[in-house]
Amino acid sequence: MMRPTIIIGTTMAAILAAAPAAAQDGQRNKTIAPYIELGQVLTADLQSGDVLTYSTVAAGVDASIQTQRTQMKISYRYERRISWSKRVGDDDIHSGLARAAVKIAPGFSLEGGALATRARSDIRGAAPGVLAGNVDNISQIYSAYAGPTLATNVGPLNVNASYRFGYTKVESPGATGVAPGSPRLDVFDSATSHVAQASVGVRAGTVLPVGVTVSGAYERDDARQLDQRYEGKFVRGDVVLPVAPTLALTAGAGYEKIVVSQKDPLLDAGGQPVVDGAGRFQTDPASPRRIAYETDGLIYDAGVIWRPSPRTMLQARVGRRYGGMTYTGSFSYAASRSVGLQIGVYDSVDTFGRQLRDGIAGLPTSFLEQRDAFGQQFSGCTYGASSGAPGGCLNGIFQSITSSSYRARGVDAVLTANRGPLQFGIGAGYANRRFYAPGGTGFTINGVTDESYYGQAFVSAAIDRNSGVTGTLFANYYQSGINNAPGVLGTGATGQYYHNFGRIGTTASVGIYQFSQEGMDDQVSGTAQLGMRYQF
Repeated sequence: MMRPTIIIGTTMAAILAAAPAAAQDGQRNKTIAPYIELGQVLTADLQSGDVLTYSTVAAGVDASIQTQRTQMKISYRYERRISWSKRVGDDDIHSGLARAAVKIAPGFSLEGGALATRARSDIRGAAPGVLAGNVDNISQIYSAYAGPTLATNVGPLNVNASYRFGYTKVESPGATGVAPGSPRLDVFDSATSHVAQASVGVRAGTVLPVGVTVSGAYERDDARQLDQRYEGKFVRGDVVLPVAPTLALTAGAGYEKIVVSQKDPLLDAGGQPVVDGAGRFQTDPASPRRIAYETDGLIYDAGVIWRPSPRTMLQARVGRRYGGMTYTGSFSYAASRSVGLQIGVYDSVDTFGRQLRDGIAGLPTSFLEQRDAFGQQFSGCTYGASSGAPGGCLNGIFQSITSSSYRARGVDAVLTANRGPLQFGIGAGYANRRFYAPGGTGFTINGVTDESYYGQAFVSAAIDRNSGVTGTLFANYYQSGINNAPGVLGTGATGQYYHNFGRIGTTASVGIYQFSQEGMDDQVSGTAQLGMRYQF
């Protein structure tokens, strides 16, 4: 199997390789800035007084192309940590985000995205927020997706179709900080996904007084762990009835079938799952395929669409799906050219790989670069560079990395602003997961509900042409539904001052974070870094 770093690196390299040709209609909007960086890091446990230090060598690239035909943005960094003692391990850290949409021909485009980041593995475990030094419960994640989109007209008909291929790989976390004696949970490995969808419709007032759309989709997700398989398909029809210049009613109904299945883990003589060296459950070769979740039948919903101006839009729907009531909606508001707000309410049956693929696709193709040496870069909120695309948050997806399927419900909100030398963004949200798994295999996560709350803020201010400051604040709370699992609270802040001398830039960074687990002592740590960067 190809290494995930090669897959993600190839995706980013392909986007960069396409840059010269894609930017022919707007060379002035093209920037590519590779760099190398050296740093020295110090971390301290503020309770025990234990101090660790290590060096870093990094290489990265920031690139952007924004033209009428092409929207591309890449920020990628590879870091090698070199220990001064055996108390800090030598590590390779990958952090990056790439988003691109390229118009190949009228009505036909290619879209893709890639992500490399680190995030929490077990929702019950440690919640480090400043990822320097030795941290528990953190996994390196790689994910990418790509595919074509068709959007054209055939007479009065609007015809749309798309295909997406996705891949996600997660490295094992090592120590998680989960209390001894807690039930063992499986560790996600890798997954591939395919989704194809199409729709045909007419706008209200063209053929009929109402708008009519017929759509359908097929999706499959195959995870390596326990041979898990998600397969879903649906077909539906929707109508839109304008009742005022800025208000319309909408309703839809259709048929949907979703089946999630997997095989049993191999159990030892004591009835416990057999795991490999990475902590992943081993599949029982004699196991039949078992159903973890299944729905088959009618789906329907109704709602409103309100658009009082080109800068404001609200959609809200209520209906029946997944065997119960569903509530979804979105609100977007571009207060000005520099200030934008976006809120989304979601409800879906998902897997980790599928939800992450869709989360990456929801991020803007032009985003603010957050120069943060310690933060969970790209595993939280990513803020857009324009009010029309304020950004998105992956916090709800990364509340934990699970190998089970689940019903994901929650709300995300992000606000971003760019005012001259000042840039800032705020994100907040709530996420709820109800897990599905076959029964009859000892401890099962079936029916368990996890919850998380998050808040995050970012600010960047230029002092002059050569210097500036950045800062972040964050808070997260996690609660697992597994019996006796503790609630986990993590908070922290980071700050950075930078000064550039031509191609050479210097930085001084500090960070502090705290996390607490019910029934355990709080942990408080501080971090500092001095760095020097050369930009080619």
